[in-house]
Amino acid sequence: MPELPEVENLKIGLAKAIVGQKIKKVVVKKPKLISGKGNIRIASKKKTHEFTYELVGEKFIAIERRAKNLIFKLSHNKIILAHLKMSGQFAYKGKNKKIIGGHPIELSEHTLPNKHTHIIFELEKGALYYNDTRMFGYVLYYPYLRVFETENHFSAYGLEPLDKQFTITNFKLGIKKSKAKIKSVLMTQKLVAGLGNIYADESLFEARIRPDRNANSLSLSEIKKLHSAITRIIKSAIKQGGSSVATYRLLDMSQGNYAREHKVYGKAGKNCPRCKTPLKKILIQSRSTIFCPSCQK
Repeated sequence: MPELPEVENLKIGLAKAIVGQKIKKVVVKKPKLISGKGNIRIASKKKTHEFTYELVGEKFIAIERRAKNLIFKLSHNKIILAHLKMSGQFAYKGKNKKIIGGHPIELSEHTLPNKHTHIIFELEKGALYYNDTRMFGYVLYYPYLRVFETENHFSAYGLEPLDKQFTITNFKLGIKKSKAKIKSVLMTQKLVAGLGNIYADESLFEARIRPDRNANSLSLSEIKKLHSAITRIIKSAIKQGGSSVATYRLLDMSQGNYAREHKVYGKAGKNCPRCKTPLKKILIQSRSTIFCPSCQK
């Protein structure tokens, strides 16, 4: 699943491609993807009708990001909320170019739409496709801004790592309240929004903290180091276009360069870049977690 840096770069690329364009037609092939965001979703005829007809004629005004979500703002205060989850992809095809962002789907390289295309937005200068091989993602429509705000979709989300309010004081308060493992705390989105497996592992390594430590056992010094590691790593990853890990791809067809900076993620069994001790792999919340048993205490 793409994390904050990858989604931020996807947002930027999509904005360049579609902002200012009107929607001429919408085709929904898999209604469940636009009917809800839970694990179990039932196709809604009402929502499918609204999605198909009420977006026609509207213009893309802006694209924003909250944690790993994309928020498409349209004319007349209409909103589209999208999350790629594990295997979603946006592809834009214009008259003279094709750009793809998200998880690479080989078929999309030469055929659009294809069997993995579930939503099509026909625009003035091309078409925007939502493709998803496993169909875990969602693309939701809100007819009014107040409807979107009433749902309070982000109520459980914490502060963004680059938010001015993401201070050591606020970070410390959240950590000291939890008895859960620090890796779990970072992954829940309640304390820090947008972090996932990659950047949690990398931040904990830089701060020299074991991922299986109880969060409330961290000292003030360790909390400061972790806070600093998170902000530095996220800034660097955004600047470098994110991480070209597993199947994630940026919208302009390039791969993120931050993977070259990874110290521990995906490197179980290899030597620690600091002390040469073999890196260890454990499971935390059913997610592979890599750390140095010597450097990280």
